[in-house]
Amino acid sequence: MELRHLRYFIAVAETGSLTIAAEQRLHTSQPSLSRQIRDLEEQVGAELFIRSARGVELTAAGKAFLDHARLALTQVDAAIEAARRAAQPAKQRFALGFLTGQEMTWLPRAMNILREELPTVDITVSSDYSPDLAEGLARGKLDIAFLRAEPGFDLLYHVVSREPLVVLMPSDHHLASHESISAQDLVGEKFIAMANKAKVLRATIDDYLQREGVDIVPTQGVDNPAMVMSLVASTRGVTLIPSYVENLMPWSVVSRPLAGTPPTIDLCVGYSKANMSPVLKLFVSRLNQLVSEETTEHARSGNAL
Repeated sequence: MELRHLRYFIAVAETGSLTIAAEQRLHTSQPSLSRQIRDLEEQVGAELFIRSARGVELTAAGKAFLDHARLALTQVDAAIEAARRAAQPAKQRFALGFLTGQEMTWLPRAMNILREELPTVDITVSSDYSPDLAEGLARGKLDIAFLRAEPGFDLLYHVVSREPLVVLMPSDHHLASHESISAQDLVGEKFIAMANKAKVLRATIDDYLQREGVDIVPTQGVDNPAMVMSLVASTRGVTLIPSYVENLMPWSVVSRPLAGTPPTIDLCVGYSKANMSPVLKLFVSRLNQLVSEETTEHARSGNAL
């Protein structure tokens, strides 16, 4: 008995017709299929089908044989798949993390660095708050992440971009008519601050306001860009935020640059010292390519203006 006998038998049983099974399922001739079924019945030692003018029906023996035939083919298919997987080199896993919103800019560049490895590497991508990304790196859940240089973690950081802070406000806010905003312009406005979870950004903003001699009491604190923009639009407040958020802004909010030399915040590529992944080693070796692409893109944007 051969596997083709089982496949032919199942096709006829499921279609209820030798002609349909031959032409539509098996792409063979009806006489050839009839011979294969007779050969199978001889090997089984029982009649599997009752033939009539309306087609064929399973006998009691055929019904009993059908379930076992299906199981046998299922096991064969599973064995073939297992063999194919075993013959292929095991794929490495590489987990990328992004500060929410940054994947729009940095994911294509990261994938470009890894393009030669893609056939042999399973890559996963996630976005999260910067402290959560740092924890993911420390616990081995992530291999590399684009985040802030979070304190308190045994990680290595490489700066890939320095983003200026901008002022975010409702589209029809009275400050929107200004070409640039000074720290003093923010006095008396409803100020939405970064929550303590966003430690690095909160410290950067607080240091800037202190240097400018401005004392502002926040009305609310949030820790993600989407909520910031929602509160800015709904409460008619203002906030300071890294410029990458401009890529995410809805029509209801606008941004304006800070007057003078604005404060900047570093975006870093971070990873664990203990991570021995060869893909990570390759990625880190090509970080200069990332920085070069960012510098080139920034220069193009500047020239366009």
